[in-house]
Amino acid sequence: MTGTSKALISVSDKSGIFELAQGLIAAGIEVVSTGGTARLLRENGLEVTNVSDVTGFPEIMDGRVKTLHPRIHGGLLGRRGTDDDVMRDHGIASIDYLVVNLYPFRETVANPDCSFAEAIENIDIGGPAMIRAAAKNHQDVVVITDADDYASFLARLGNGEEIDADFRKSMATKAFRHVASYDAAIAAYLEGAGDKGEKHEFTSSINLAYTKKFDLRYGENPHQRAAFYIDPNAHYASISSAEQIQGKELSYNNIADADAALECVKQFYEPACVIVKHANPCGVSRDETILDAYKRAYSTDTTSAFGGIIAFNRRLDGETTEAILSRQFVEVILAPEISDEAREILSTKPNIRALQTGWWSMEAAPCADTKQVTGGILLQDRDLQLVDQSDLNLVTDRAPSEHELTDMLFAWKVCKYVKSNAIVFAKDGFTVGIGAGQMSRVYSSRVAAMKAADAGLTIKSSVMASDAFFPFRDGLDIAIEHGVTAVIQPGGSKRDDEVIAAANENDIAMVFTGMRHFRH
Repeated sequence: MTGTSKALISVSDKSGIFELAQGLIAAGIEVVSTGGTARLLRENGLEVTNVSDVTGFPEIMDGRVKTLHPRIHGGLLGRRGTDDDVMRDHGIASIDYLVVNLYPFRETVANPDCSFAEAIENIDIGGPAMIRAAAKNHQDVVVITDADDYASFLARLGNGEEIDADFRKSMATKAFRHVASYDAAIAAYLEGAGDKGEKHEFTSSINLAYTKKFDLRYGENPHQRAAFYIDPNAHYASISSAEQIQGKELSYNNIADADAALECVKQFYEPACVIVKHANPCGVSRDETILDAYKRAYSTDTTSAFGGIIAFNRRLDGETTEAILSRQFVEVILAPEISDEAREILSTKPNIRALQTGWWSMEAAPCADTKQVTGGILLQDRDLQLVDQSDLNLVTDRAPSEHELTDMLFAWKVCKYVKSNAIVFAKDGFTVGIGAGQMSRVYSSRVAAMKAADAGLTIKSSVMASDAFFPFRDGLDIAIEHGVTAVIQPGGSKRDDEVIAAANENDIAMVFTGMRHFRH
């Protein structure tokens, strides 16, 4: 590298920037920088040229204008071997490397106390302009917008050879995506927020900016191609941010089922286990320990649990791991943390996929729920609503006991994650029968009862949860036939009186939630 090579650095997120600048200088490259970045580098003993020394013009308007100058953009856009005479005539020096990340717009507006004026001041202008210029001229200028790329860039720089064309193109592609995502976030905010900061619902257009985490061997079926894309701005425990400790590559169906299991187990404060098969919980339990929770969740449906996904809301220990491996074949195990002992035991079954999700807050992350249809996307709020005891409306002569109430609220949480039509029978903090995805509620009730019988469990003295109202009393008649003592359901049917009367005739306690939990 010659001493005339220049790198312009202007970053909001300064992670790793000292090491990057140090590597550039060591390679004989002059570092040009703006205000805060230049100050940080100088404070750490590095020699830096101010942008104002290049432009001959000071930063003005509280930093709004500092890099918007022909000597900057000419240095980035000038085509080597084509524009050399023009650049020389106007005193424009080539800028060979650009390292820029943008004002933290998304982080700023995510703060509920952010004002409209503050949001506007966090719209970066000079940064996107430089990124676009460098990315357009990527055959002559290397543009870096992601701190995760610093190490690979420095490794290439350190070998003393020209940065290869493939790397230049990949960084340019990433840069354009970065700016497009940034602009989309600003447009969404401006349309969705009033000038006093109030929020409006559902803008006239949406731009979904996701990055590919990895390719998948195939989709739902082997003849379908697939890849896993994630939201790079999602900073909460989820399947997208989980660390895979061991095991085979995750499949399309693994990821979908693991997400369903994780989101369900997050609903519980007590130690809990959720086993999912084909997007539906086939067993759920809360207990004193995750070992006991697992044993009871497994007992709900030992047949469906084979090849299932198991999620916990506590640290996975060795004893629980041994219990799983001694009972069943499992595709994926998830937990917020996996102990060293559990890892050692799991290593004897290297094909099992083990995911460590990290710990989460009981306050659910607010984000949109999307579903793609042919030619469009359905967008809605995530179903984050739950009920507690104070929300329940007693509609029968008999009130539920405290024990029944506890089981009803447990079953209601599980019901939210069962595909509609959903029926859940539960007793003593675990599911004894689950009916999912049937075209009528009465058939879901029959399936749940059949599942309980197949598992050698009894529905007698259990509670029943239904994700939507009973259009007829026939669904309740299944519960009556098997000795259910309490029912939780949304209510709202034209035949509610008929259903309530049937409950009263059989001394069943029934409460309405006033809230439905369809899951399609």
